[in-house]
Amino acid sequence: MNSRLKKGLSISALVFIIGYSNGQEKEKQMTIDNPLLAEWNGPYQGVPAFDEMKVDLVKPAIRKGMELHLADIDKITKNPAAPTFENTIVPLEKAGQELDRAFIYYGIYSSNMSSPEFREVQKELAPEISEFSSKISQNEELFKRIKTIYEKSQKQPLDSAEQRVVDLIYEDFAMQGADLNKEDKERYAEINKELSSLYTKFSSNVLADEENYVIYLEEDQLGGLPESYVKSAAQAAAERGKEGKYAVTNTRSSMDPFLTYSTERELREKVWNNYYSRGDNADEYDNNEIVKEILKLRDERVELLGFENYAQWRLQNRMAKNPENAMDLMMKVWPAALARVEEEVKDMQEVADAEGADITIKPWDYRFYAEKVRKEKYDLDSEEVKQYLELGNLTQALFFTAGELFNFEFSPVEEGTVPVFHEDVKVWEVTDKDSGNIVGLWYLDPYARQGKRSGAWATTYRSSTELMGEKPVLASNNSNFIEPAPGEPVLVSWDDANTFFHEFGHALHFLSADIEYPTLNSGVRDYTEFQSQLLERWLSTDKVINQFLRHHETNEVIPDELVKKIKKASTFNQGFATTEFLASAIMDMKYHTTDPEEIEPDTFERETLKELNMPEEIVMRHRTPHFGHVFSGEGYATGYYGYLWADVLTSDAAEAFAEAPGGFYDKEVAAKLVKYLFAPRNAMDPAEAYKKFRGRDAEIDALMRDRGFPVPEKDKN
Repeated sequence: MNSRLKKGLSISALVFIIGYSNGQEKEKQMTIDNPLLAEWNGPYQGVPAFDEMKVDLVKPAIRKGMELHLADIDKITKNPAAPTFENTIVPLEKAGQELDRAFIYYGIYSSNMSSPEFREVQKELAPEISEFSSKISQNEELFKRIKTIYEKSQKQPLDSAEQRVVDLIYEDFAMQGADLNKEDKERYAEINKELSSLYTKFSSNVLADEENYVIYLEEDQLGGLPESYVKSAAQAAAERGKEGKYAVTNTRSSMDPFLTYSTERELREKVWNNYYSRGDNADEYDNNEIVKEILKLRDERVELLGFENYAQWRLQNRMAKNPENAMDLMMKVWPAALARVEEEVKDMQEVADAEGADITIKPWDYRFYAEKVRKEKYDLDSEEVKQYLELGNLTQALFFTAGELFNFEFSPVEEGTVPVFHEDVKVWEVTDKDSGNIVGLWYLDPYARQGKRSGAWATTYRSSTELMGEKPVLASNNSNFIEPAPGEPVLVSWDDANTFFHEFGHALHFLSADIEYPTLNSGVRDYTEFQSQLLERWLSTDKVINQFLRHHETNEVIPDELVKKIKKASTFNQGFATTEFLASAIMDMKYHTTDPEEIEPDTFERETLKELNMPEEIVMRHRTPHFGHVFSGEGYATGYYGYLWADVLTSDAAEAFAEAPGGFYDKEVAAKLVKYLFAPRNAMDPAEAYKKFRGRDAEIDALMRDRGFPVPEKDKN
């Protein structure tokens, strides 16, 4: 990610030419008046004009924004004065604000409100955006100025914040090929342009398969499904013009509960196949050839920079530092995960045999029989647990946790005060409880819908830095809960409640930032998941359980007996969870450390997993043809392992709270958490920050204890 493009998108330059035809005159007028470029007005020192969004405004806004950003860069490079932090780095940090605003709307359309109309715009803009990125990252005059400042700072260091900014900017430009010769720079830029189009196509194909593969059930096919699921499925079918039927959509939020509860084995297999074959159906939306092209182009690009493979290049500024360290961590955990899967499958097969099912456990049976084992072994019924996990109460639990740890208070913003892009979106004002000062706004877009990408994520519409005036942070969380039928509560699984806390951890990371320069808001991929994974731990604390896990009908607190069952079963199914994740993470690393000429994705995936002894009852969490983390962009490419790396930190940090006098609400540990692990963002080296918090490096032992795996013996050498 080019940190000069602060919202993390690789973008390309196109000189905005105004013609004289009616169409061009119209585009010119749209550019001048385009609300997607305009400074934000309204309360909270300005908020996005989501109520003025239109797809036909996106293209002219992005193009004009790129033109204005390039003009900002020209002012820096044409400055005759010798380069200094003040005349080069500061204006570089401030450059492209119009484009930043335009990309907020672009991101909403891409993730929350996609449509065939927007996808055409996205397809057209992708190569232009990439070309623009190259015009900045390969600007020789700009890099000369940056390099001069960097080299001088190595002899005469700046203050800590300024030095960190200079180091990150210089490293970023160097990684993007700023030191290449002219011919190699041109090829580097061309590769980026080709990749941007492939990433867009990959994402569009996955979204198309999610939208196109919907299974409609009749009333006699609902066996085993919870009432809440049936009602939501009926509504989903009605929205698609299929009144009287029940829709199983091709998203994780619909697939997962269906595979857990449906007694219709043939339908489970069909739903499973639909979901795990996204992008792999040998049709116009097939992604296998796209994956091959992406891998070849990535490999060629890093070869220009002198690296043996993409993973070496990508991991040089991550906590892992190199692919060997990342693989070493994963392979320490992998054998224990496989051993646990063997135990889980044995337990499930025994249940199936006892019921006279006469089957061998297959991937579409895993969730179904795991649920039966859970009930038998731990007397724990997931559907019973869901009755105490109502979305409104969980939201209040988030706010309580933020208040206890960060001293934040959340108050709902009156509807209509702040524009939103969809009626589902709600907004809260965030203030400091002691001073009453406004920290920011928190937007929540909770429900799945057509055009919204699957999964859950967090983002910012505006980050806060001293340089930009410390305006209120605008943070958002986005989920894909199944929207309930009118008047019905939103009841979620324990796993989904964990995810809700996880993504809120990202939002708190944004809201608590205390930094001087925008670049310091950037993240180190195998570290930024740590803060969010850590926040998951507060869901199972006594204070949250006793106050917010209440029955949606009776308002009774979840019984102690049920809580004990949940905690007792906390390591249940860890074989499945760890193996499906690690399979994806290991494959990600294998793809990027292998000669791409030797890779045929379908064959490579099967053969590599076979070599790893992947259990046939489990599939990768994200199979290659729909592995959007890795192939719809570069944020997580060779970085999916980062969830495990961050989980080592998480488990270790959680033990710091568990050992403290006040437990998970210990004020002293919480203050250190905010000071060293949340507020600095990337103003401090992550390894150094963690050591300041914990007093030592993190150790893998806590992770193994968390998952119920054997703790590895200490190396005596």
